[in-house]
Amino acid sequence: MKQIKGILFDIGGVLYVGDEVVQGAVDTIAQLRKYYPLRFVTNTTRKLPKEIINKLHRFGFEIEIEELFTALDASRDFLSSKGVGVLPLLSDEVMAYFDTYISDTPEYVLVGDAYTNFDFEHMNNAFRALMKGAKLVAAAKNRYFQDVDNALSMDAGGFVDALEYASGQKAQVIGKPSSTFYHLAVASMGLEAKDVLMVGDDIVSDIKGAQDAQLQAALVKSGKFQTEDLKQGIVPDALLKDVTALVPLLALD
Repeated sequence: MKQIKGILFDIGGVLYVGDEVVQGAVDTIAQLRKYYPLRFVTNTTRKLPKEIINKLHRFGFEIEIEELFTALDASRDFLSSKGVGVLPLLSDEVMAYFDTYISDTPEYVLVGDAYTNFDFEHMNNAFRALMKGAKLVAAAKNRYFQDVDNALSMDAGGFVDALEYASGQKAQVIGKPSSTFYHLAVASMGLEAKDVLMVGDDIVSDIKGAQDAQLQAALVKSGKFQTEDLKQGIVPDALLKDVTALVPLLALD
């Protein structure tokens, strides 16, 4: 692995798994902060950014809201830049985050982890808007995530696929693995992509996405990691037991 000047971290599955912090992760982040600028990037779309920060604080992480890059924030910025109306397919909690953009004649359908709103009525409303000319946007398109019971649960990806199939459209993905998303986080540190390491548990969104954006990428064996991930032809720059292995990897201990 080449020398690095900054680090991006996925959150769920890397810093905590379900409702339990990864042992030693708080101290690891505190130690790494002495040497590198850090940013925290997540495709979590069921919870608002403020709730994510509050959860991290409860675990003991000293992370500022300005260091957090979420797919929801990126999606809202995208809609703001377009100045158009949207039909959001999101959880009830997150729906309000897009209140000012909701329209009866949407130009975009925005899909995130809608949780119990992934029912026929909501999916069909989204489908009908697409068939009337709205464009399909996915805040994130992950296949699954590590849930609070430590088992895998479906994420938004399968539902985005269903809407793509039914409407004949291809969704524009705003969060990871979008290179634009990664480059915004890197730019906030004043660094170049080649000098930044991404640490994540998702072989596609975190590892391939980061490498496609010219970052280096380390895969942790916590969270949603599955042994089969290593058979997809995607080769991480480093493979770690968990986030705490970064300290010896970077020769900081």
